Amino acid sequence: MKEGIHPNYRDVCFVDLSNGFKFVTRSTVQTKETIKMEDGRELPLMKLETTSESHPFYTGTQKSVDNLGGRVEKFRNKFAHIKK
Repeated sequence: MKEGIHPNYRDVCFVDLSNGFKFVTRSTVQTKETIKMEDGRELPLMKLETTSESHPFYTGTQKSVDNLGGRVEKFRNKFAHIKK
């Protein structure tokens, strides 16, 4: 590999802002903030809006369109009198 052309690949702490869930993985993401970990390491910090810990699909709280009170049926009934 050529020297000086590859991004810095290092441990980075990602934090879910909605619930405070933290995880450490390796990344090349550029950050300006750092965080002090429980083990004493100081790692770059990347803040995320949603992770698998808070996303409705992964937490099982996702709602199906079919179960939202018959929205399609209400729409059809409301506009049934309008013809093309």
